Amino acid sequence: MGPSTGLSDLLTALGLVLVIEGLLLALLPEVLKRVLAEVLMRPTQTLRLGGLISATIGVAIVWLIRR
Repeated sequence: MGPSTGLSDLLTALGLVLVIEGLLLALLPEVLKRVLAEVLMRPTQTLRLGGLISATIGVAIVWLIRR
């Protein structure tokens, strides 16, 4: 196997997201429906802030692993 490229890393990450989402839907559909209903009741600004925090943590994790 050759050296990892940015595109293969991106595709691997997308594949892992699909695996995790698929497992959640398959194993915990009722829990996921309740969580999504709660998310819909949250203010947009709260969701935006949570998304930015999650993205920042994700970038930090990737940076720590790849440095």
